[in-house]
Amino acid sequence: MGTRLYLYDTTLRDGQQTQGVQFSTAEKLRIAKALDDLGLDYIEGGWPGANPTDSAFFDEIPPTRAVMTAFGMTKRAGRSAGNDDVLSAVLNAGTPAVCLVGKTHDFHVTAALGIDLSENVDNIRASVAHIVAQGREALFDAEHFFDGWKANAPYALECLKAAYDAGARWIVLCDTNGGTLPHEVYRIVQKVITGGIPGENLGIHTHNDTENAVACSLAAVDAGVRQVQGTLNGLGERCGNANLTSLIPTLLLKEPYASACDIGVGKDALEGLTQISRMLDEVLNRVPMRQAPYVGSSAFAHKAGLHASAILKDPTTYEHVDPGTVGNRRVIPMSNQAGQSNLRRRLAEAGLEVAPGDPALARILDEIKTREAQGYTYDTAQASFELLARGGLGRLPDFFEVKRYRVTVERRRNKYDRMVSLSEAVVVVKVAGEKKLSVSDSLDTEGHDRGPVNALSKALSKDLGPYQPVIDDMRLVDFKVRITQGGTEAVTRVIIDSQDGKGRRWQTVGVSANIVDASFEALLDAVRWKLIRDCGEAG
Repeated sequence: MGTRLYLYDTTLRDGQQTQGVQFSTAEKLRIAKALDDLGLDYIEGGWPGANPTDSAFFDEIPPTRAVMTAFGMTKRAGRSAGNDDVLSAVLNAGTPAVCLVGKTHDFHVTAALGIDLSENVDNIRASVAHIVAQGREALFDAEHFFDGWKANAPYALECLKAAYDAGARWIVLCDTNGGTLPHEVYRIVQKVITGGIPGENLGIHTHNDTENAVACSLAAVDAGVRQVQGTLNGLGERCGNANLTSLIPTLLLKEPYASACDIGVGKDALEGLTQISRMLDEVLNRVPMRQAPYVGSSAFAHKAGLHASAILKDPTTYEHVDPGTVGNRRVIPMSNQAGQSNLRRRLAEAGLEVAPGDPALARILDEIKTREAQGYTYDTAQASFELLARGGLGRLPDFFEVKRYRVTVERRRNKYDRMVSLSEAVVVVKVAGEKKLSVSDSLDTEGHDRGPVNALSKALSKDLGPYQPVIDDMRLVDFKVRITQGGTEAVTRVIIDSQDGKGRRWQTVGVSANIVDASFEALLDAVRWKLIRDCGEAG
C-alpha cells in the first residue's frame, strides 16, 4: 500500500457557486449518493443556515461511508465562538466534520474584515477549538493562502499554526483567486511543511483561472499534501475548481501516483466515472463537454485514417489509457479525412463486419465525402453515419415510410390578450401497409410553446403502430443549428442529441436550405437508429 491520499469533494458547495447552477435538495441527495458510491473520503454538503436548500439537505442526507462535512466560516469579531449564531447553525447540522474558512492574507484581514491581524488569528484559534470541543473533526480552509504567503509569509503561516495548534485535522491551502502556478505551489507547500505543519495534515484547494488547477493539485501532492479537494467536472465559480473527474484517474492510473499513493476510489468504481460525469451534466441540463479528459465523448476519438489504422493493430499507439478503465469507449468518427481503416472499425463497432477490399467500402466513403461537401458532418453524428453505411451495405431496415408532413406556425393573441406563437405539425406515415396520420402542437405540459421542431417530433413519435412501445422512452435532449457555406448558397445543418430510458445517447444530422426539413431529417434518423438498436435488422 502506498501513501494514503484523501479525496474531498465540494461539488455541492463550491460547485454550486458556478454561474447558472442551483441544485435542488433532491439533486444534491442524488449527487451525494453517486460521490459516496464512487469512493470519495469527504463530501462537503453545503453551508447549513445559508439557504433553505442546504439546510434541508443536511436534514435528509442518509448515512454515508464518506465523511459528510458542513461548511461555514470562523467566528465573527466581537463575540465568542459559542455565541456566534452563524457558527452554531453549521454545528447544528450534526455532521462528523466541519470545515471553516478563514482569512490568511493580511490584506483581506484589514480591508475585508476590518480587524487587527492578531484578532483574526485569535478568531481562527477559538473557532477551531470550539469545533474540536464538540467532538467534530475540524478542517480549516486557509482562504487566499498562496496570495497571502507571497505578501506576508510569516503571517500566513501564523494563521495556519493557530488552526493546527487548536486541533484542526486538516489545514487546507486555498488558491482562492486561481492565479498561482504549479512551481509556486510546490515551493510554497514545501516551505509550509518545513515551517511546522506536517504534510499528513495538509490539503490543497485550487481554482482553474489559469487552466492549472489539476496541475497545481498534483504539484501539491508531489510536495507532500495528503488531501486533495475538487469538484466533479470542474464546477466552481469563475473558471471552476480542480476537476476530480481528471484528478481521480490520473492518481489511479499514472505514475508515480498509481504505485506511490492509495486513494479510496477503487478501479472497479473508476469504471463508473464517465457515467457519473454525464449524470451531473444531466442534472444541470447541459451538454457534456466532448473534449473533457478521460470522460468526454471525444477523449478516445480517432479521426485521421493513419491513427485508426494503427489503433486496429494496437490501441496503445494513440491512447494513453484504455477507455474502458474510466467507463468510456473508443470512437472512430467518419469524415472526409477518413480511410477504409476508420470505416471498417466504425462498422465493426456497429456490428457490421465487412471484409477488406469490399467494393461497398469505397462507395460509402465516396458518399460520405459527397455529403460532407453539401454540409453534413459525421464526426459527431455517429447514428446518422451508421444509417448511411447500412444503406450502402443493403442492411437498412424499412420500418416505416413518411408519406408527407406539414408544419404551420401561428402568431395570435391568447385569452390574456398577449401575443403568443403556436406551431402545429401533421405527419403521415405508412407502417406495415397502413397509413397513419398524427397531429401534435408545440406546447409542453405547462403550456409553453416549444417551436415547430418540437411539434414535429411529437407528431412523428405519436403513432408508429407496432414500433410505438420501442420509441416511447425516447426524448430530444439537445438541438444545435448551424448555417454553413454562406451567401446565397447557405444551407442549414441541424444536429440532434437523443436519449432513451436505457441511458443511451446518440446524435443525428440533417441538412437542407430549410431549417424544418433539416430538423425533420435528423429526427427521422434518430427514430430509425433507435428502432435498429431495439428491433434489429429484421424490424
